[in-house]
Amino acid sequence: MSLTTLCYIEKDDCYLMLHRVSKKVDVNKGKWIGVGGHFEKNETPDECLLREVQEETGLTLTSYRFRGLITFISDGWETEYMCLYTADGFAGELTGCNEGNLAWIKKEQLFNLNLWEGDKIFLKLLLEDAPFFTLKLRYEGDELKEAVLNGQA
Repeated sequence: MSLTTLCYIEKDDCYLMLHRVSKKVDVNKGKWIGVGGHFEKNETPDECLLREVQEETGLTLTSYRFRGLITFISDGWETEYMCLYTADGFAGELTGCNEGNLAWIKKEQLFNLNLWEGDKIFLKLLLEDAPFFTLKLRYEGDELKEAVLNGQA
């Protein structure tokens, strides 16, 4: 199984989004997602979040919230447990990312992007400021087959 973090950094009613276009082999190729990545040995979720955001954006988070735990199940890759965050405070200057192109996207424009179907579910919850949640997303290939929010299908 895989342990990851994902963060949606907020500024001026926008989220910082990453258009994954750089890697030749990438399960997220062509999709827009937040920033984050895989845990390193002995890292806590917060440590992984802070390191990954710094590596991918050049920003240092100063205010963030743990919003949910997402379980991705797929016939094409190993199960992934993702710690989902939002951040509304940061320091530093935005730098380039070797995994794709970073862009500030207005929240009302998010659903016009090429997003995973499951991401649309948790982005809606983030935009509604839902309390902490769990979400299981089961994919067959690129198709979302099941979504279970807080244990309820």
